[in-house]
Amino acid sequence: MLTKILVDNLTKSTLSPEWGLSFYIEYQGQKILLDTGASGRFLRNAEAMGLDLKEADCGVLSHAHYDHADGMGDFFERNQKAVFYLRAGTKENCYGKRWCFHKYIGIHRGFLRKYSDRIVYISGDKEILPGVTLVPHRTPGLEETARRVNLYIKENGRLRPDSFAHEQSLVFDTDRGLVIFSSCSHGGADNIIREIETVFPGKQLYAMLGGFHLYKSTEEEVRALAERIRKTGIQKIYTGHCTGERAFSLLKEELGSCAEQIYTGMEIQL
Repeated sequence: MLTKILVDNLTKSTLSPEWGLSFYIEYQGQKILLDTGASGRFLRNAEAMGLDLKEADCGVLSHAHYDHADGMGDFFERNQKAVFYLRAGTKENCYGKRWCFHKYIGIHRGFLRKYSDRIVYISGDKEILPGVTLVPHRTPGLEETARRVNLYIKENGRLRPDSFAHEQSLVFDTDRGLVIFSSCSHGGADNIIREIETVFPGKQLYAMLGGFHLYKSTEEEVRALAERIRKTGIQKIYTGHCTGERAFSLLKEELGSCAEQIYTGMEIQL
């Protein structure tokens, strides 16, 4: 199983970073795109890495925020065949709060209608390819988590804390164990690992990749999360984007070689 980071906040080469995230994954002969960053930059980086995304077999959107979704239009222009899997709760209605202001942070307005013939909405657990499963949140009370980090959705003209019904994990069954992609982990990285354990009882957990949404978290909160992750028994975490460099340093202190920093252009063999 091969993963390439098409875009992340960091880079170690001439590839261009941005506040966003996009993964290219090869698994058992299938080519999967997870998220598209905040622009078409992921596509240009892919070309520079020798990848032609018109050959991708399918796409997955982890959740309905712009920094993961706004390159979808560029992907659909490049690739004429692949469908994109979205969670059934996905709408153009996500907001972030700063001070007393609410800013739209959702999917580019109009994308869901414009590309409706390329979008497949998923409910519940869904195996989209042999060994590849999409899993929604199962953890109750995520609205309180959203309130703490100022994430909201608008329904019937009113804002309420996000339940993250639009968020999903992408899980691969490998020889080493389950590999989890959860691009921002708004529900909590440790909660997501436990959710996957529930769906796949008795399966070995190997790795988790994605952002952990810790860039505004306190040192105490990060260290506490690191301890909860350690207790899950997962062997590797590859994280970046909304984790933040400061939080990653703390995770590295706590988890040692278990934790790896991702960056634009990184290749990971699992």
